[in-house]
Amino acid sequence: MSPTFSIFGALIMGFGLWVLLDNQSFIAVLQESSTTLKVVSYIFISVGSLSMAMGFLGCIGAIYEIRCLLGLYFTCLLLILIAQVTAGVLIYFQRDRLKHEMSNIIKGMLVNYTGQNRTTEHTWDYVQRTMKCCGWTGPGNWSENVWIRNSSVSMYPCSCRNETLPGTDVKETGLCEHLSNILPVYETGCMHSVEGWLLENCGVILGICVGVAVIELLGMILSICLCKSVVQEDYTKVPKY
Repeated sequence: MSPTFSIFGALIMGFGLWVLLDNQSFIAVLQESSTTLKVVSYIFISVGSLSMAMGFLGCIGAIYEIRCLLGLYFTCLLLILIAQVTAGVLIYFQRDRLKHEMSNIIKGMLVNYTGQNRTTEHTWDYVQRTMKCCGWTGPGNWSENVWIRNSSVSMYPCSCRNETLPGTDVKETGLCEHLSNILPVYETGCMHSVEGWLLENCGVILGICVGVAVIELLGMILSICLCKSVVQEDYTKVPKY
């Protein structure tokens, strides 16, 4: 049970590191400005690391029948389980605030977009190209962009380019010029597509968390049973280094 729990702990820690370091998906757009996202990633890393350590202690306690280690293993599992439930409840009740924060981050990025070699901007270009959308609620969000607003010619984000409409050559990033006031861009915003992507990935995260919770409960039950079966501790079994 403990080795399995250590593996799940490694998965949780790996997910936290992915959220913190990823620069190839929509998560990268939120990394620079979202304090909540960074806090959540650090929590995942901490819980994963602690889970791996507890799995090791659980193995030692079970092999050498040390009641204090088994008791410590049970206590830490209980604390981790309580922390997971608390975090889930907080995220559920703070979902509207998180959604509002995400919206503000995206709109702020659109206003200051320059098309230069920045991770967040190029990631957002990738989102618009692959999801075939433009802006957050619609292409009108781009009218607040500093460069587009102060330009003497008609400009639009190249990643919004609708290839089915006539216009200039397709570019992946930056701002493009257009002779007509009717821009060849997608008419739908990215908000619903991005929210759908997040919900889809949240389902995977939820499945992992439920699996870890089940492992934790089984580990707690097993540690209690082992504690009861240990009549007298024999510390001579523990290897000395």
